Amino acid sequence: MSVATRPPAVAGRQAPFTVLWLQSGGCGGCTMSLLCAEAPDLAATLSSAGISFLWHPTLSEETGAEALDLFQAVLDGTVRLDALCIEGALLRGPNGTGRFHLLAGTDIPTVEWVRRLAAVAEHVVAVGTCAAYGGVTAAGINPTDACGLQFDGRRLGGALGADFRSRSGLPVVNVAGCPTHPNWITETLMLLAAGLIGPGDLDSYARPRFYADHLVHHGCPRNEYYEYKASAEKMSDLGCMMEHLGCLGTQAHADCNTRLWNGEGSCTRGGHACINCTAPEFEEPGHAFLETPKIGGIPVGLPTDMPKAWFIALSSLAKAATPERLRRNAVSDHVVTPPAVRDIRKR
Repeated sequence: MSVATRPPAVAGRQAPFTVLWLQSGGCGGCTMSLLCAEAPDLAATLSSAGISFLWHPTLSEETGAEALDLFQAVLDGTVRLDALCIEGALLRGPNGTGRFHLLAGTDIPTVEWVRRLAAVAEHVVAVGTCAAYGGVTAAGINPTDACGLQFDGRRLGGALGADFRSRSGLPVVNVAGCPTHPNWITETLMLLAAGLIGPGDLDSYARPRFYADHLVHHGCPRNEYYEYKASAEKMSDLGCMMEHLGCLGTQAHADCNTRLWNGEGSCTRGGHACINCTAPEFEEPGHAFLETPKIGGIPVGLPTDMPKAWFIALSSLAKAATPERLRRNAVSDHVVTPPAVRDIRKR
């Protein structure tokens, strides 16, 4: 939405909740995901909640000097900024100067613009795992010294520092995901606009708990295979992908299988293992994404909250009790043995 079409405040109505969105070191995938919001679509969702983009690099008409004039008006206090949204990691290199990434049309590093704007914003939101923790942009030897807004991987700090608090008193709100679900973004903004997010509504990595208190495992269509440890052996198989193919759905904090993507999809529903993309340092798992590291045949990454001894005992029992139907279907790319049809009235 352009500045020119921003809805004005009217008598008896609260002024719009204003959002300024900047992109830093990343792929733009979270914006692409946001544009896929549906039922209702993005424009209708924002309008119904009284949310207005002051500026967005993809959605706004203003460019160049017009955009810079807006940024300066925000810094001067003549334009109110309710939420500063940052997409992409902040690039601090080389040698802490930030000059690997200068904001176009200025000689000022983007990370410095972000620090100045964050100081006057009511809320600061990291959109995506790169902005939250560094993400894929910070992988490997990280030559650009990329980091998140308030985390550098799993460590507090980042571009704004561990002690940063926005004018609302909140730390950076980390809408983590690679990319984020469009509803995670819109619902976070709606909750902030309504004053319904406090410190207790964020988890230990500052992710909104409305989606981070769930696991990708919840609602996974492969759960029956998981229960019996009927495991897939190759990517096209129907079985559970935890034992051999690196799936981290039992550890990943997100509601991907209960809040579906584009109305019907998720990684595991599409046949791909969950790589835990809402977590800091997911980009550096220490092994191939589609392999499950094991010690003595036991997966290193066990399901959340499950002691190793319990997993070993339950896994042994489950494998012994696996129905032949699941055993056969788990290593096939289609159902070869359907569930038996029984008359439940007969005892």
